[in-house]
Amino acid sequence: MTDATRTLVMTGATGGIGLEAAREVLRRSPETHLVLLARESSAARVLPGLRNISPHVSAVPADLAAKDSVGTAAARVEDLLEAGGLPPLRGIVCNAGVHLSDALHTSEDGYELTFAVNVLATHLLLRRLHLQLRAPSRIVVTVSDAHFGDLRHTGGIMPAPRWSEPEVLFRPGAYPRSHRVRSGGRRAYTTSKLGAIHLVHEWARRLPGGIDILSYNPSLVTGTGLPRAMGGSAQFTMKWLVPVLEFTPLVDTPPAAGRKLADVVLGRTSAPTGSYIHRTQAMRSSAESYDADREQALWEWLERQT
Repeated sequence: MTDATRTLVMTGATGGIGLEAAREVLRRSPETHLVLLARESSAARVLPGLRNISPHVSAVPADLAAKDSVGTAAARVEDLLEAGGLPPLRGIVCNAGVHLSDALHTSEDGYELTFAVNVLATHLLLRRLHLQLRAPSRIVVTVSDAHFGDLRHTGGIMPAPRWSEPEVLFRPGAYPRSHRVRSGGRRAYTTSKLGAIHLVHEWARRLPGGIDILSYNPSLVTGTGLPRAMGGSAQFTMKWLVPVLEFTPLVDTPPAAGRKLADVVLGRTSAPTGSYIHRTQAMRSSAESYDADREQALWEWLERQT
């Protein structure tokens, strides 16, 4: 066993706010052994820099768009925990996500790719690893205020989510004009982030005491890869207009957003389980996101996929 005393498993830690948060966690919490779940090439690019901060960093190969790969990665983490190769598991951060130009991309298993990565992979990972968590523990799932889909939260860039039965949402071409950027790719993104909040609410009902799960919304962040995926006028807005706001309280840089995510991961941002954290504080997510029937239906469908 390493001389670290706790393990934190994290997806989406090889770039953007995830990488910044990983750096912050290692700087502030030297007792943490950080395990990255990522593609081998991506992990190889960031591991040397992270290990310059702390020796307690390792990586397990994972492709979040493939069920078998997620299962194999989770099994590897389980084996290491049970054999004493890692200290007790105290946290999971599901930060990875995709935003595509349409809703027609298909995962290896035949699911619409946005939902496969942003919702299904999160559930698969938690399903395998939640029994390994030792209280007190905290699970954090990165979401987006784009799930509101209104002018106040998206500036009109993003369409409102369009919820349907899970078997429809996870199917490529679930929306009218799924081939278009706004009505397809962006709507799949906002709907998947609504789904991720539904999933957090349902997990919060089912996890034992001492194991909390939270949604984290970084809001607008400059300098990420999001503009390339958004396309059209949104690409122009995100690339050229939003950075003008960088020195205002409305927008964060990746290091600032990463520090705030680290605050949530390390428990320095206080909130009860199931909460939605907007940057630095708990608040209510959209009215639509509180729907126990939807949440149970989503859970049951996801369980059938496992």
